[in-house]
Amino acid sequence: MFYESTRGNFRRVFSAEAIKLGISPDGGLFVPREIATFDLPALEKLAGLDYRERAFTILKPYLTDFSEEEVRECVALAYNADKYDTPEIAPLRRLAGGLFALELWHGPTSAFKDMALTILPHLMTRSAAKTGEKSTIVILVATSGDTGKAALEGFKDVPGTRIVVFYPEEGVSRVQKRQMITQEGKNVAVVAVRGNFDDAQNGVKEIFGDAEFNRELNSSGYTLSSANSINWGRLLPQIAYYFSAYADLLNEGTVSVGDKINFVVPTGNFGNILAAFYAREMGLPVRRLICAANANNVLADFIRTGAYDRRRPFIKTASPSMDILISSNLERLLYHLSGRDHVRVRNWMADLKESGRYSVDELTRARVGKLFWSDFAGDGETKETIRSIYRNYNYLVDTHTAVGLNVYKKYTVQTGDPTITIVVSTASPFKFNESVAGAILGEEAVRGKDEFSLLEVLAAESKMEIPQGLKNLDKKPVWHASLVAREEMQEAVRRNLLSV
Repeated sequence: MFYESTRGNFRRVFSAEAIKLGISPDGGLFVPREIATFDLPALEKLAGLDYRERAFTILKPYLTDFSEEEVRECVALAYNADKYDTPEIAPLRRLAGGLFALELWHGPTSAFKDMALTILPHLMTRSAAKTGEKSTIVILVATSGDTGKAALEGFKDVPGTRIVVFYPEEGVSRVQKRQMITQEGKNVAVVAVRGNFDDAQNGVKEIFGDAEFNRELNSSGYTLSSANSINWGRLLPQIAYYFSAYADLLNEGTVSVGDKINFVVPTGNFGNILAAFYAREMGLPVRRLICAANANNVLADFIRTGAYDRRRPFIKTASPSMDILISSNLERLLYHLSGRDHVRVRNWMADLKESGRYSVDELTRARVGKLFWSDFAGDGETKETIRSIYRNYNYLVDTHTAVGLNVYKKYTVQTGDPTITIVVSTASPFKFNESVAGAILGEEAVRGKDEFSLLEVLAAESKMEIPQGLKNLDKKPVWHASLVAREEMQEAVRRNLLSV
């Protein structure tokens, strides 16, 4: 299986090199040259497998330069009882009738990013070895909250790697921030950035694109790579849980093989829903992909109009992991839906960088509209959804999952579509406990309490256990206190790597 850049100015590579590089040197994102496909008998066979075997089955066709034993080994090291608190890894919960929640937050950091970032370090180190890489791999990450901690945990003390995570100073929850700044590990660094996630993400992209700085790092024995979903090795494992969810529906007799379902995905950077798109292209029977946005509704506007315009106020919301105005993974979708036209993709991305907007052609717009439906939810709607889901179904959701459920309700009202639907639940409600507790108990009940005491309040009310990775966070020592402007991010990388 070969991979190519969405911008067409770099040679084709095997998966190991695509994973090691993270982003193509021409600024594009690596995509598979072909899409592996699964027929209905193959889908039916997945129902009889556990999560590890399902993941192996989906990953193997895209990792043809890995041996079967290597892929199985990576999967086994990632998805096990040491890292996940449930044997199903990604359990499916029925909420009501034909509505389900796919819980992707049972890993070490209580967020869906664990599903990819528990396996990426193993894929990365093997990729480095396969490509003859002698340098230390430096994982450079911009995070809106969850990726950072999951990447730090995944790459902590992994031989031959270093990791530097940048997060927006005021753009993450207190729990998310505390998870990162208390991170242990001899090879980790965490740096706050003045600004929002887009500032951090753009700063990281500029570092990747600075040829002179990369030569400086190379001469000192370092090679940059990424753990954001711009890295194919991060995106590929996410495809597996969409197939796994369908297999679970088959197991319980909710669908027959070939029956179509919908997925609702709360997303900001478009990576999680792009994985669902790949699953559909591979043969998973999907009727509609419902893209749920928060008040930073740049994706909803694009899916409705074909115009992507980031020139709008950046809004801090109760679902901070989705507070994003530049959705990097959309580039991959546009590449596929434009017929792999790298010239048009290059032009659209250049327009976005130079003017802050672009519009796709009518055919591409129509293809997007046929596959996707989108709307957004404000904070008031999000909290009301948390409250109503808890009262009606005795089921507690975080703010991001609530955005998905709210948008799904709007979808059913507008379309009347009765198709069985899975809402992707992206984080434990304990990660965003201030908003969740306020929604179900009332603002008076949480006033004056910090997020760490609210963990106990929420546990007592819901009869749920606080996830292990969130316990006693406020008592852990702070190891990372750096704060920089966006313009100082490159120097922060230099300082962390070259001053030791």
